[in-house]
This record gives sequence, structure tokens and C-alpha cells, in this order.
Amino acid sequence: MHAVILAGGKGVRLRPYTTALPKPLVPIGDQHAILEIVLRQLAAAGFTGCTIAIGHLGEIIRAYVGDGSQWGMAVDYATEESPLGTMGPLLTMRERLPDSFLVMNGDILTDLDYADVLRQHRDSGAPLTIATYARKVHIDFGVLTTHAGRVVGFTEKPSMDYRVSMGVYGLSRETLDGYTPGLPLGFDELVLDLLKTPNLPHAYDFDGYWLDIGRPDDYDRANAEFTTRKSLLLKGA
Repeated sequence: MHAVILAGGKGVRLRPYTTALPKPLVPIGDQHAILEIVLRQLAAAGFTGCTIAIGHLGEIIRAYVGDGSQWGMAVDYATEESPLGTMGPLLTMRERLPDSFLVMNGDILTDLDYADVLRQHRDSGAPLTIATYARKVHIDFGVLTTHAGRVVGFTEKPSMDYRVSMGVYGLSRETLDGYTPGLPLGFDELVLDLLKTPNLPHAYDFDGYWLDIGRPDDYDRANAEFTTRKSLLLKGA
């Protein structure tokens, strides 16, 4: 099994942490970088190969990870010379990717079963599988419903439930057909294009532990909780 880790972003939301470090190398707890945790999890799940898409401060990532042998994986790299969006880097490496593979952001802390995501993707026959997570959004204002200049409804500080993308995907190589290497391709553009086809993306619903380390609140929470969550996150790794 093969994974692609997207690690080329500038990590603007995590400044000043990311002024000198690429976002996937920010520390979690006292001993680990988030990218190290992800690689250990992938290796424990049975992934033998990984391509890391690098850009901002990418040479630091390359120096830290090396060839991946310390985790029993074969790691290679694809360099993003200019911003290509979430999916754009995949177009430049398309010919060296297997028929189906895992794609994930390099700043995710989760106990998601990565191998099962890829297995279900293959079994579904879908062009894209999106790992999803339930999020509750609290609105800090009274919400009005209006019609023709009149207020017809009111809810005081409601909460809204959504399923959001976790930043982990199963992808088939042929799904990238028709897109031009070197041009930006966002996850949003790819999904909207697929929604126009008969073969819709597949959802992999997950309700375990998940934090987006690119969000300052989630990063602070990850560091506060890592000691108690370490055995869950690195089981078998």
C-alpha cells in the first residue's frame, strides 16, 4: 500500500511556530513531530511506500525523514515549486503512483485506520473516498430568518452539526485523468467535478479521535492531550 502526504503548505495559521519549522514538523508532546507520528502509524498499518509532497521549508522535511528506512518504509519526494492546491501535486507524480492510494494532509492527529480507508475505497469502486468527521459549530449570535424584508424566524445562538472532510482520502489514479500537471487543482474543484458524474465520491464516516493540527486551538489541544492519548495514537507503531 502506498500513501501520499501533502506537506508543502506554509502553515500560516500556526505562526510563529512555522516561521522556522514546516508545519508537519511542529512538535507534539516532548518527543515527536506530527509527521513522525503519521509515518509510524502508516508503517504499522502496512503501508510500505510513501511520497511526501514538499514545498515551504521542504529540505528540512527531507533531512528529517530521509528515505523512511527508520520506519521500515520507502519514502520519496515531489517538490512543489509553486502552490498547486490540495490535489495539484498529485498530477506531477501521477505516473509513479499505483492504481489506488491514500492521500492525506501532513498535519493530522488521529487514530483512523488508514489501511481500512484504502481497502474500502478499492472495494467501493468510487473515484474518491473522503474520510469524514462530525463537527458541531456553535453560532455566537442570534440567527434570523428573513423573507421580503420581514423577520420570519429567530434562533438564539444555535449549534449546527456537519460532517467535514478529515483531510484523508482514498484516490484512484484514473480520477486524475484530464487534469493538467503543473496547474493548480484544489480538493474543492475535484469534488465538484465528480459530483457532476454518475460515479460519486464515497464517504468513510469516522467518529474516533481527530485533530487538525493546522488549527491553533486543535494544536494546543493535541499537546495537552498527547500524553494520555499516546498509547491510542501509536498502538502497534
